[in-house]
Amino acid sequence: MASSLRGEVIKLYKNLLYLGREYPKGADYFRSHLKAAFLKNKDETDPDKIKQLIARGEFVVKELEALYFLRKYRAMKRRYYSDDKP
Repeated sequence: MASSLRGEVIKLYKNLLYLGREYPKGADYFRSHLKAAFLKNKDETDPDKIKQLIARGEFVVKELEALYFLRKYRAMKRRYYSDDKP
């Protein structure tokens, strides 16, 4: 049981690290906070608590993806539509 959760945690960490490259405050800021968050819970052994933490991490992934999509949408909107109203 623990080995499958370990794989999920590593996968989540790598995914968050990848998404953090475009973070508005910078990749180094994101990486340091991500590492601190994972190290804070490194001694957790309860499988239910680990699953809860993984779910929270997946929520953060969705929030980051939404942030990036919104930023891209706003950039495209500015590129093709003017703010001038006739």
